[in-house]
Amino acid sequence: ISANKATVNKEWLLVDAEGETLGRLASKVAKLIRGKHKPNFTPHVDCGDNIVVINAEKITLSGNKWTDKKYIRHTGYPSGQKELSAKELFDRSPTRLVEKAIKGMLPKNRLGNAIYKNLYVYVGDQHKQEAQKPKPIKLSEIK
Repeated sequence: ISANKATVNKEWLLVDAEGETLGRLASKVAKLIRGKHKPNFTPHVDCGDNIVVINAEKITLSGNKWTDKKYIRHTGYPSGQKELSAKELFDRSPTRLVEKAIKGMLPKNRLGNAIYKNLYVYVGDQHKQEAQKPKPIKLSEIK
């Protein structure tokens, strides 16, 4: 049975990123936000949950990735290619590092952009979604 916008039931989930490796955290959150863990998953429908990630400043990277991993962007002007290491990006904004990792694992189309809006990343354990009562979830329980 194919799900549609009216039949999808979305939940609010709370993920604690403390001590988690960035890539492993991102792949599991991408699976949750996409809805692939649900039995009524439909590829062309946003059937995933709303995810709140807290403690983004406490993630880890393995090996020398703090210095070797580069994030490249372009301003659009000649010789406008800018490069940041993972450590520099983390120092500017820890949430952006987590958001970029998760966004890179979502579809690159309009559906992916819509799904990405269901992600909320925060530094520290305080968040603005208390009214939605997000249910804490352990990432070790997810395959």
